[in-house]
Amino acid sequence: MGLAAGTRAGHYEILGPLGAGGMAEVYRARDTRLGREVALKVLPPAFAADSERVLRFQREARAVSLLNHPNILAVYDVGAHHGLPYLVTELLEGDTLSKRLAQGALPLRKSLDYAQQVARGLAAAHDKGVVHRDLKPENLFVTRDGIVKILDFGLAKYGSASGGEALAGELATEKGATLGTVGYMSPEQVRGEPSDHRSDIFSFGAILYEMLSGQRAFDAPTGAEKMVKILKEDPPPLAVPPALDQVMRHCLEKNPDDRFHSARDLGFALQAFSTSEISGSSPSRLTQLAAARRSQWLQKSAIALAFVAVGLAAGKLLWSGRGTALPAFHQLTFRRGRVGAARFVAAGQTVVYSAAWEGAPPQIFAVQPEFPESRSTGDAMSVLAAVTPAGELGILRNARYLHHTEWLGTLATQPLDGGAPRDLLEGVEGADWDPTAKTGQRVAVVRQDASTGKMRLEFPVGKVLYETAGWISFPRVSPLGGLVAFLDHPVLNDSLGSVLVVDTAGNQKTLSSGWAAEAGLAWSPGGREVVFSATRAGSTLAVYAVNLQGGLRQLLGTPDRLMVLDVSADGRLLVTAETTRSALMASIEGQVGERDLSWLDHSFRPHLSADGRWLLFTEGATAAGPHYSVCLRKTDGSPVVRLGEGTALGLSPDGKWALAMVPSAPAQLVLLPTGAGQPRTLDRGPVESYGFGSWMPDGKSILFLGHEPGQPERAYLQDLTGGKPRRALPEGFLPLPETISPDGSVVACRREAAPYMLCPLAGGAPRPLGGMEPGEMPLGWSADGRFLYVGNLSHLPMDICKLEVATGRRLPWKLIRPADSAGLVDASGISITPDGRSYVCTYVRILNQLFTVAGAP
Repeated sequence: MGLAAGTRAGHYEILGPLGAGGMAEVYRARDTRLGREVALKVLPPAFAADSERVLRFQREARAVSLLNHPNILAVYDVGAHHGLPYLVTELLEGDTLSKRLAQGALPLRKSLDYAQQVARGLAAAHDKGVVHRDLKPENLFVTRDGIVKILDFGLAKYGSASGGEALAGELATEKGATLGTVGYMSPEQVRGEPSDHRSDIFSFGAILYEMLSGQRAFDAPTGAEKMVKILKEDPPPLAVPPALDQVMRHCLEKNPDDRFHSARDLGFALQAFSTSEISGSSPSRLTQLAAARRSQWLQKSAIALAFVAVGLAAGKLLWSGRGTALPAFHQLTFRRGRVGAARFVAAGQTVVYSAAWEGAPPQIFAVQPEFPESRSTGDAMSVLAAVTPAGELGILRNARYLHHTEWLGTLATQPLDGGAPRDLLEGVEGADWDPTAKTGQRVAVVRQDASTGKMRLEFPVGKVLYETAGWISFPRVSPLGGLVAFLDHPVLNDSLGSVLVVDTAGNQKTLSSGWAAEAGLAWSPGGREVVFSATRAGSTLAVYAVNLQGGLRQLLGTPDRLMVLDVSADGRLLVTAETTRSALMASIEGQVGERDLSWLDHSFRPHLSADGRWLLFTEGATAAGPHYSVCLRKTDGSPVVRLGEGTALGLSPDGKWALAMVPSAPAQLVLLPTGAGQPRTLDRGPVESYGFGSWMPDGKSILFLGHEPGQPERAYLQDLTGGKPRRALPEGFLPLPETISPDGSVVACRREAAPYMLCPLAGGAPRPLGGMEPGEMPLGWSADGRFLYVGNLSHLPMDICKLEVATGRRLPWKLIRPADSAGLVDASGISITPDGRSYVCTYVRILNQLFTVAGAP
C-alpha cells in the first residue's frame, strides 16, 4: 500500500490501509472538516498512466454521483493526490457477499432479504439510466447490521433509463468487447453485444442462485467453458419453492426480452416470498363477524371444477331465467392457479386477464377464444384493473394482495402488445375508465384516504362520490356515462354487502342489498342493468342482473361458485368457476413429510395435544351443519369423531374435554367430552359475544375474549367449577390464542397498533415483547417457557423462529414450505407442540378457471 498513516490527501487524513484490489487501493481515512471516518479509494501510480483504468475510475465516480440510495455505496467526494485520482466513500463495516458465500448457501430467508435489497438498489440505478454491468458477489457488501450495498461501478454504462445511451467515448472501446466477470455475465455480454439493464437482471439471477444453493450457477474449470454454459445451458434445479425458482429462472432467460422488464418488477416479485404486513390486532366485533362471513364464503365454494366442466358440457346446468335454451360455456384457461380480473377487448375477440399460475406471482395474459393458449402481456406482480376506451390495459403495477379479490398498486396504462407501462396514480385498489369520454382520461378509482382510513370512490380522480369505513370493489362506469356501479361492503375485509350506483353529483342509490357475499360486477351492453355475482345464506355464488329500478333476476346458477367479470357488446358473459379448500397439513414426529388430516373440504382451527397424538379442529363444510362441527382425530389418520356443533377452541390439558363456541343466539361456550360424558354449557354472565378461548395450564379455568353490552372487547377468566366470568387484564389488552405461558403467569397480548406485550394474569404492568419482526405474531410457547414460536401466517413459505422472551434472541425453527403452491392464499392457522416436534398448519387454496358464457338470458 502506497500511502502511509498520517498522509494528507486534500481534507482527508490517512489512518491505515483497508485493502487492495485489481483496480485500486483502499484506505481508512478521517474527514478533517466533518470529523467522520471515510473510505478513500486511490488509483495507484502503476495504473495512473493506463487510460482504460483511469476511464473506469472516472466512470465509477460519475455513475455513483448520480445515485443516492441506501443499497448503493455513497460517494462523498472526488479529488487527486499528487496526480493520483481518488474517491471518498462511506466507510463500511462487514464483509462482501462472496466471503459469506464461501461458507456455503445462505438460509432462504436471508437470501430473499439480500436479494430484495439488491433489487431495490438496481432499480434506483436503472431509474437514473445507470447499468452496473459487473454485478457479482464480490461487488455486494453486507454490513454488520445486514444492509447490502452495491459497489464498484467501474464498468457502469449510463445514459437513458433503458441503457440505450452510453458515456461519451466508451463505444469505441467497448464495441465487440467482453465486459464483466465470467460466471456472472449475461449471454449478450459474453457475445460482446450491447447490453442494458437486463444484463444486470441476468447477473442478479446468477447471484440469487448462488445464495440459495451455495454453488455457482455457471461453474466450470475454465472461463471459456463457463461462457458456453451461459450461452447454452440452464443451471441445475434447486430444492426451493417452485414459484421462487420460476422468478430466479425468469432472470436467467437467455433472451433479454424474456427476462423481467425492470429491477423494480423483480423486487416486487420477490416480495411475494418476503414478510408482508398484517394488522396483528386481536379480533374486534367487526373482525369476528368478518371471520364468520369468510368461513361461510369458503364453505360454500368447494365443488370440484371437474364437475363444472363435465356437468356443464352434459347440459346439467341448474339454470333459471327466460327461455328454454341452456347457456353455452366455453373454457379459456386450463392451468392450476387463481384467476383475478378479466375483460373483453378487441370487440370481444380477445380476453385479457390476470392470474397467478402454479404459485408464480400474478401476471397479465391474453387469450383468444378460438385458440386456447394464453400469452403473457406484462411483468410479474401486475394485475388487470380495466381496459381504456382506446383499447389499452389499465393495470395495477407492483401489486400487493390484500384480501378476497383486492389488490393494491400503482395504476398505469399499457399497450395490449406488452409495451412499456405509463404510471398514473399510486395507492389504487380498483379503477375503470369512462367509455364515453373522448379523451379517455376520465377514470373512476377506489383508494384509501390516508387521513381517515376510509375507502373512497373518486370520479374523476380527486372528486369523491362515495366514502365508507368498509371497502368498495369492482367500480364500473356505465356505457352511457354519468353513473358508476360498485359493490359496497360495510365490514372491512368481508364480502357481505349491496349493489350501489352513484352519479357524478354524488347521488347514490342501492339497487340490491342483503347479500351474504358479493364478488364481480359489470354493466349490461345497453347500460340498463348491472350484472353481478352474489350469494344468499345457504346458496352458492350465482350471477344476477338488477335494473336501475331495483328489479332483480337470476341469470346463472350452478353448484359451483360463478363470478362475473365482464359482459361483451354481444351479451356474452366472462365468468370464473371456483373451488376452494381449507386443508390441515400435519408434520408429526415419527412420520415422513406432511400429511393431510382434513375431514371434508373446509377444515380449520387446528389444536394439537401436547404429545402430538390428538388433533382437535373445526369442520366448516356445508355437510358439517349450519353451525360447523367440532372434530377430533388421532394424528395417525384414524377416523374423525364428531364431538358436536360449534367452533373448536382447544383441548384441555388432560385431553378429556374440548372447549367450543356454539354460534347460537346468544352464543355459548361449551365443554364437549372427548370420551363418555355429557356436554356442559358455561355460565355466560353479562358477556354477550365471544371471540377465542384458551385453557389455563392447570385445566381448571379458561381465558377468553368477549364483550358486555355497550362495552369494548376485553379478556375474561372463568372458573370451570362454577360462577360467572370475571374481567381479566387491563382494558385494551387483548390476548392471543394459545399464548398462555406454561406456568400460567403471562399471556401474549395485542393493544391497538402497539407492539405485542406480555401481560401478567395475576396483575401487574404489561411489558413489551422484544425481538418481533414486522408481520409476525406469537404462535405458542416452548415446553420450558423460555421461548415463543413466532411467524407470519399470511406469508408462504412461512419462516417460524423461536424467540427467547427474556433477551429477544431469535433462533431458527422451521421453514414451512408447501410442496404444491398453486392457488395458495395463506396459512390461516397453525398449532405447534411445545417440544417443537410436531405441527399442523391450515392452508387455504383457491383454484379457478375462466369461461365465456353465451346465451344467458
